Amino acid sequence: MTESIRLETTTGVFHALSFGRGPSLLLLHGFPDSPHGQAPLAQALARSGYRVVVPWLRGYAPSTLAGPFNADQLGADAVALADAVGASLIAGHDWGAVAVHRACALAPSRFERAITMSLPHPIAFLTYLALRPRQWVRSWYMFCFQLPGVSEWLLARSGFALVGRLWRTWSPALSVPPHVLQEGKRCLAEDLRGPIGYYRSMLRPIGEALTRVRRVAREKIATPTLHLHGANDGCIAPAACVGQERYFSGPFDFELIEGVGHFLGLEQPEAVASRIARWIEPATPAKRVEPWGAHPSGAKRLKGT
Repeated sequence: MTESIRLETTTGVFHALSFGRGPSLLLLHGFPDSPHGQAPLAQALARSGYRVVVPWLRGYAPSTLAGPFNADQLGADAVALADAVGASLIAGHDWGAVAVHRACALAPSRFERAITMSLPHPIAFLTYLALRPRQWVRSWYMFCFQLPGVSEWLLARSGFALVGRLWRTWSPALSVPPHVLQEGKRCLAEDLRGPIGYYRSMLRPIGEALTRVRRVAREKIATPTLHLHGANDGCIAPAACVGQERYFSGPFDFELIEGVGHFLGLEQPEAVASRIARWIEPATPAKRVEPWGAHPSGAKRLKGT
């Protein structure tokens, strides 16, 4: 059962897709995605007995288009959305993972379990980005998006052709469903300020950005958290996940999923949903993983179905 719903929250008005019935789980999308790209995973989780609510994030029509678009605002939105739908479970992909991390830091006792996908803890990623030139190449678009006018032109040219290129690069084996691609382009065509603003807020204003980074680096997330990452992710190298456990004081686990790229929930929804369901099942105790050293080969690996 799929419903379109309108959510009036303390931080703004959001629209969402709701799947299934049962305990509520809030699922947050990333760039250049929408709830449609998360629908297969949401449907698989709904079959496991959950009500999964997937909102259009701030800056993605038909949800509020008003700023600011920084990580703290995304975290506050996530907490407000969870309150609106009565969710104690939260998951996020890409920028949705950023929102999950910030929500758990802003409201330490609010969520029972959290799941992040395709983006490790932000400080772990920024550290890896600073030290590894190959990740700079993968993340070229982040720097391009800092250029006013140029980034808007680049994204919109040739009918948002860059969006299709990013999907193909980030998940090489994925044949993107046309409606998923078109919905992502529609959101961008409505207003580019939000999707681009997420990236610009990483570095602007520079003084405030550095203060935020130092603050986040000192914080420890207490919410039991599972991170899932595709072994073939063309956007963020799996090696960027190394060492992120240091930013968690609560139980933390990580699995590298073989045979999938950045959009793992769309590529292998049943396998990803099964792993998430095991993580949030109360009968399954959460556990910490030991540091794996210099390479993510020490992570547990989950084969897609």
